[in-house]
Order: sequence, then C-alpha cells, then structure tokens
Amino acid sequence: MNDNLNWAVIGTGVMANEMAQAFQKMGRNLYAVGNRTYEKAVAFAEKYNIKIVYKQIDEVFEDSNVDIIYIATPHNTHYQFMKKALENGKHLLIEKSITLNSRELDEMIALANRQNLILAEAMTIWHMPLYKKLWNIVKNGELGKVQLITMNFGSFKEYDMKNRFFNINLAGGAMLDIGVYALSIVRSFMDKKPEEIVSQWKPSPAGSDEQATILLKNSSGQMATVALSLHSKQPKRAVISCEKGYIEIMEYPRAEQAIIVDAKTGDTRKITDGHTSDAVYYEICDMEYAVLNNDTSALCLEYSKDVMDIMTKLRKDWNMQYPNEVW
Repeated sequence: MNDNLNWAVIGTGVMANEMAQAFQKMGRNLYAVGNRTYEKAVAFAEKYNIKIVYKQIDEVFEDSNVDIIYIATPHNTHYQFMKKALENGKHLLIEKSITLNSRELDEMIALANRQNLILAEAMTIWHMPLYKKLWNIVKNGELGKVQLITMNFGSFKEYDMKNRFFNINLAGGAMLDIGVYALSIVRSFMDKKPEEIVSQWKPSPAGSDEQATILLKNSSGQMATVALSLHSKQPKRAVISCEKGYIEIMEYPRAEQAIIVDAKTGDTRKITDGHTSDAVYYEICDMEYAVLNNDTSALCLEYSKDVMDIMTKLRKDWNMQYPNEVW
C-alpha cells in the first residue's frame, strides 16, 4: 500500500465508517471527508482523526491533494459527484450500485477514459480473495462447464417508506441494493453476458421494487435464477452448478469459504481464502494497485457495466423509473 495516496470520502454513513475503520486497521487515516451536513462531517473527522473537513462537498473536487475519492452516498447522488470528480482529475471508487442506470455509467466510463482516470465500483465480490480462487478453479476446467447458477438474497426490512431501502426518491428498492450482488455473482461465473432476461416483480407501497424473480440465459446456454426480497428473509446463498460438481457459497457478498460437492461421489471439500472482516481492505488494496500501476484488471469494471445493463433493462421492463432519472 502507498501512504502517499490521499483518499477523501463523501458521505458519513455505514460504508464510510467501514472505510475509515479499514484505513485505521492499516495504520492510516483518510485524508479528508465531505458530507451534505457539515456537522456530521466534523463528527466523523473527529472520530477517525481526519484532518480535512470540507464545508461544502464541492471543495473535495477542487482539492489538488486528493488522489482518490470514495463515494458512499445514496445511489441517486453518484452520477453528479462522479462527473465533478472526474472533470477535476480524481480517481474514483463508488459504492454499489455505481450509478442508477446504463446511460449514466456509460457516460462516466467515457469521461474517465478521456481523463485517463481509474473508475471502479466498490463491489466486494470483485475483491474478495475467495472469489478470485473460485474463478480460477472454474476457469481451469476442473468442474467442467458452468451450467446453472441459483441466487437468493432476502432481507426483512420494516415497511418504512422513508428509509433508503424503499424510498423511491433515494433510488430505493431491492435491485440496486441487493440485486447488484446477486447479478455480480452471476456475471462473474458466466462465460458471456446473459442476453435473454425475463422477470416478475412486486412494487413496494412507495413504488420501488420490493421483490423480484429473474431468469437469465446467455448464448453459451448458461442459465441463472435470482430471487430478491426486501420484506422477507432469505439466505444469502449462491449455488454454481457445473458438469462435474457444484459450488455452494453462503453469506456470499463477503464470503470467506465455499463448499465444492463432487457430482459423482458426493464428496465435499472446503475452499477458504481471505477474511470477511477485511472486505473493505481488499477493495482499498485493489484500487491503490490499479492507480499506482495503471492496471485495472482486478476492478472488473466490464462486469459492473454488464450488471448495470441487466438492472437497467429489468427496471425498464417494469417501468420503474426514479424521479428525475434520465434513461
């Protein structure tokens, strides 16, 4: 890691706290913080020994000492912050979901390329060591071709239409909050992007997507099923079924272990790597490596783009457009 890279964070919520704690665990501190409410930014800075607090968020984009900005604000604010940051020469790590839709992401990828800057989604699955090991196992062919992927992710959230989970004005809903994890797993284990996509959905009282079931298929014949819910509990369970066995992953967003079951014998073996508690640390490491070495291979932005294309298509199918959103 490089102590000379200065990180600033926008937002002071759960993920911003996790980022600050990961830096402290590394013996470092975030360089600066900005937030819509200045008082919250001051309290955050005091808590994590951050020296610079911006009175206005826009100041972060103009600070020449900032190398990387981590955006940890609601989904519907990402695009405007990303645009300002890239125009001012800042590398970006953005909390999932990286943008609201494909138009926004395509614009930001093009802008980052023009500015010769690194743009990445803080999708823990791209960075957890376990997944890097599992992708190699599948790529090496020891399990045969991936045939079918089954994904479940469900949380029980109280029916409070003002909180970010359901609030349509904050880009709430299951798709951008938890569906992005499930679809990221699907895309990472498929040879090609799925193009055949059908679904059913149930809106919340606020009009956001509360529940959905999705079927996906690519041109290689690989298929996936995804079940999402924000008002009923499900296990965070992924099953990647291959010709010679299957991989089962529980608590998959930050998984540190998986079970591989042999199709013929039923024998099981445990695959372990990394630590759930270090999830944000792995994101920091991959991002800094990309910036310092101009090597973005570990950031999987092309997968983030494919996942965003899928999520945008689904919401268009449902006619579930956020206020002031431009598709």
